[in-house]
Amino acid sequence: MLTVEKIGGTSMSALQDVINNIILFRRSGEELYNRIFVVSAFSGVTNLLLENKKTGEPGVYHRIVKYQDFHHSLDELINSLQKINKKYEPLGLDLVIADKFIEQRIHDARHYLDNLANILASGYVSKEGILQAAREILASIGETHSAFVFTNILQSMGINATLVDLSGFHDHKSYTIDQRIKHTFSDIDFTKTICIVTGYAKGTEGIMREFDRGYSEVTFCKIAVAVKPEEAIIHKEYHLCSADPMLVGINNCVPVGFTNYDVADQLADVGMEAIHPKASKPLEINNINLRIKNTFEPEHPGTLITKDYVSQQKRVEVITGTTKLVMIDIYDPLMVGNVGSDFQIMQVFYNLGVSYNFKATSANSISIVIWEKDFHKQLIHDLEEKFEKVTVEKVAMVCLIGSNIDQPGLLAKSAGALAGKNINIKSAGFALRKVNIQFLVAREDFDDAIIALNHTMAT
Repeated sequence: MLTVEKIGGTSMSALQDVINNIILFRRSGEELYNRIFVVSAFSGVTNLLLENKKTGEPGVYHRIVKYQDFHHSLDELINSLQKINKKYEPLGLDLVIADKFIEQRIHDARHYLDNLANILASGYVSKEGILQAAREILASIGETHSAFVFTNILQSMGINATLVDLSGFHDHKSYTIDQRIKHTFSDIDFTKTICIVTGYAKGTEGIMREFDRGYSEVTFCKIAVAVKPEEAIIHKEYHLCSADPMLVGINNCVPVGFTNYDVADQLADVGMEAIHPKASKPLEINNINLRIKNTFEPEHPGTLITKDYVSQQKRVEVITGTTKLVMIDIYDPLMVGNVGSDFQIMQVFYNLGVSYNFKATSANSISIVIWEKDFHKQLIHDLEEKFEKVTVEKVAMVCLIGSNIDQPGLLAKSAGALAGKNINIKSAGFALRKVNIQFLVAREDFDDAIIALNHTMAT
């Protein structure tokens, strides 16, 4: 059966395991084919190109933003990528060809970026559009590099592997991403080859403009929708687990096994992404099942996410949350009985492009929780102009999530577990569909809250 599969950056950096556990595992001959692999850049490479996703440490892109010379940074990038190439020479990588390829690609990118920098310096055009183009060019280098290396190694092993470069680096046609995918795959016989595809895809709409660092999953899902596989698979360095094994201990959690896209959205809403929610929607709409697998445990079937799955047993499937939230409480004595207070608040959020992931109301106040990264003083200023008092507090959220958790006593049981550890609940809530019970707690109580809830749900 045809599958479309994505391999993340951490897994890509363990190529020997990827080859043994994904490419060759229980397959030989023609069984190797009929698979499309969308690959991320090797771990850490996109950080060098753009910025460190966790720390914010600037990469090549930020030298362009600050009108600084970036040529030396590109030279260092070549050295870094060629060191990665050297690491994979024992797997069969043709080092001369791979090194020459990345030198040429970065040389070509330097030419494009020089032109953009000159236009930017002129001051005659919008800075935003130029910088977005620079970001797209740089991002494409990482996935093109990893896809080339992977393809070359597989070819050296005698496997018919086809490099599918969606970066459009030397293609000046004005394709949308969907058009590029359709055009590129139109003449490929999937039954006779393994396709290794760049996670970056060039399109007139700009894949990073909307998705930024989540673009490889978008490419993955767009390919799946285009070719209609039997299954879409994401290979990660861990299982989608009932709780974070680093917190609760590996023996105190299990792979989820089965769930649905609604649950996947709930997980993404607190930063535990099985898949980017905007990437998963086309899969869900087209009824394409998604499997999350652990690269390093090939025997395990992983977790299957489908459109209609509902657990036969009432149970909590995942206990998770985040510490990176801010609660904003808007108080005004004139709210009670007044039509439109909530609308006025939401209008402020909308004007500033701020989304929220929790809301609770009382007669005279509305509490809204947002990501800390989205918080800025203008939001508070605009709210204070309309309402009497606005209070801001850093918080954490812990969640009980599942496809069938509607059971009497679950709220009391979970609240009791938190109380038993002397954890105060700042706020709590759930929607009518009851797929996610949310508790707001102090940030310092987050770890203990996850552990307490996980222990209680397991007993």
